[in-house]
This record gives sequence, structure tokens and C-alpha cells, in this order.
Amino acid sequence: MLAPLRGENVALAFVAGYVDTLGFVALFGLFTAHVTGNFILIGSGLAGAGSGLLIKWLAFPAFIAGIVAARVLDNALRDSAHGTRAGGLYALQIALLAAFMIAGVLAAPITNADAPLTIVCGLLGAAGMGVQNAHARLASRSVVANTVMTGNVTQAVIDVFDLLFPGRTHVDPADTRERLARTLPPVLAFALGAGGGALGWLTASFWALVVPLALLATLAASAWREEPAGSAA
Repeated sequence: MLAPLRGENVALAFVAGYVDTLGFVALFGLFTAHVTGNFILIGSGLAGAGSGLLIKWLAFPAFIAGIVAARVLDNALRDSAHGTRAGGLYALQIALLAAFMIAGVLAAPITNADAPLTIVCGLLGAAGMGVQNAHARLASRSVVANTVMTGNVTQAVIDVFDLLFPGRTHVDPADTRERLARTLPPVLAFALGAGGGALGWLTASFWALVVPLALLATLAASAWREEPAGSAA
């Protein structure tokens, strides 16, 4: 397993928190990254709470389409250097999120959750984050889960407890510290990204998506410059 690019896990967690929060605020509570959360919102909508059921229903197949597109692209680049494959997946996500941003700008002001352009906007965002979710599974690098932090938070709490009370556990402290150093920064970055997405929406509407797009472009450039051999994790 190759080591992740420098800052990759932190950057991707920030992107996930940022895009998910901006999409949630802008698109009537739509989750673009944590797409299964939409099932809860659909259920609450059926009970008479909330709105925008159609866009939440359609987000799941759009998310799946993003995953499938990532798999197809990765298969097409299978014989290429690892950096080319990773860069290609980043380029695909950039294209979808840029389209998400443009559709949002064109749809603004968004006042109707069921307007066609509003729905297109949400589906592009979900597809883009589907690519990011797939990338973590397809990468040959040790990329941690970066779109849903529940598992990372759980592991971090366990590791902190084990370090604070070593007599009550039977774990290797060095391994525990190494794992905590790998999982805790993405959790903090996701939280910062969520705040950044909210602030970005308030200050720049959909244009605020240039921030995650810039981060993804930086990762893509780093991947393309990466030596094919990489380094061991």
C-alpha cells in the first residue's frame, strides 16, 4: 500500500465537510457527500417535516453514477502509472463539482426544491462526491475514510482512551499513536470544512465552491507529479 500524498487525507476531509455543508444549506437539506443521510430526511419529509423530497430521492442514483464513472475511469487507466490514475479521478471530480457550481450559479436564487435546474445542481454535487467516495476505495494509497467521520471519531476516542489508561487495555502504544495521528487530523479538517462551507455560502453563494475545487486541483497536480513507484505506507 502506497503512502497518501502529503496532506491528502486532511484536504479530502475538508472538501467533504465543505461541499456537504454548502449543499445542505443551499439545497433544502440535501446531503451530497453523506448521501445515506438523505434517507432520514426523506423519512421526515414523508412524516410532514421538511421539503425537497424529489431531489433527495434522485441524489442516491446520482451518487451511484459517480461511483460507477470513477470505476470505469479507473479501469480504463489501469495500465497507467498510479499518479495518472489518481490524477484522472481527481480531474473527474473537479469536472462534476465545477458543473455543480455553474448549475448553482445559474439556478440562483434557489427558491423551489423541485425546479429542474435545482435538481440538476444537486445531482451533479452528489455525483461529484460519489467519485470522492469511490476514490478512497480505488486508491492504492492508504487514504482514510473522509466523507463520513463517525468511524474515525469512534476509533479516535478508543485510541485516546487506550493511551490515557494503558493498564486497562492490551494494545501497542506506538501503533495506537500512529493510528490516532492518521485519523484525528481528518476529523478536525472535516469540522473546519463544514464551518468553511457555511461561511463560503454566506459570503459567495455557489462561487464558494472554488475553494474545494482549488484543493482538488492541487491534489491532482501532486498526483501527476508523483513518482510511479510511490512509497510504502
